[in-house]
Amino acid sequence: MKTIETNKAPGAIGPYSQAKVAGGLLFTSGQIPVNPETGMVPEGIAAQTEQSCKNVQALVEAAGSSMDHVVKTLCFLHDMADFAAFNEVYARYFPGKPARSCVAVKDIPKGCLVEIEAIAEL
Repeated sequence: MKTIETNKAPGAIGPYSQAKVAGGLLFTSGQIPVNPETGMVPEGIAAQTEQSCKNVQALVEAAGSSMDHVVKTLCFLHDMADFAAFNEVYARYFPGKPARSCVAVKDIPKGCLVEIEAIAEL
């Protein structure tokens, strides 16, 4: 098993890794929309989805894979009313249309509106 770390995605805010590789697959931790350069969270669902997708992409690429090789995502939204706006941004980052679960949750760390985790082939 290998740990993936990159400064192009936010560091872990708890006792976990940004991502792990096992059995030829990459498993990312949930990526909230924290800009790794500034530590800031943008406002609005579109901007937050964009940043979360960029953070997932940074981990996928750090592991030597690409977004076309993402096979599964798990997406958490603070409000399902944001589903259409979320999908509009998400579709640009996941052209291979991976399998996906998308659920509404009560709270996301740092008051974020979205969190995305992914599993990708290497």
